[in-house]
Amino acid sequence: MGRNKTKQMKQILKILIAAAWIDGIIQPEERAYLRRIAQDFQLADDPEIKPLLSELKPVKAVECYQWLEEYFGENHSAEDYQELLEKISALVYSDGYIDVREAKLIEAIQSCDPANPNCKNSIFDRMLRKIRKIYKAAIEQQV
Repeated sequence: MGRNKTKQMKQILKILIAAAWIDGIIQPEERAYLRRIAQDFQLADDPEIKPLLSELKPVKAVECYQWLEEYFGENHSAEDYQELLEKISALVYSDGYIDVREAKLIEAIQSCDPANPNCKNSIFDRMLRKIRKIYKAAIEQQV
């Protein structure tokens, strides 16, 4: 597996872990899903991922949106967008309950669907604008 693909999978997994924390707690179903993805990506023992999976320190919503901004700022393809949306949706729906913060996260990603013919700007420009808006709101809530 190439270095770029490994980096991309690590970014996706970090975003998923942060998304699981977005409502303040990782549910057992979310935990099982995250561990399965970490195994699938062969990242369960990665020094950057392992502490996040341990759940010793919660991941803040601000970090989730920051990681999303970094991910989409690297010019990923529409397929990358779709993969991330599918994985986050599977995580969020895994426990059968959707918190409003989880719904906002999915809405932020869905608002930048590249299949939307009404959008004139690139998916990544739109995604970054939406994420920056939510990111600023998350920072203001922490102050």
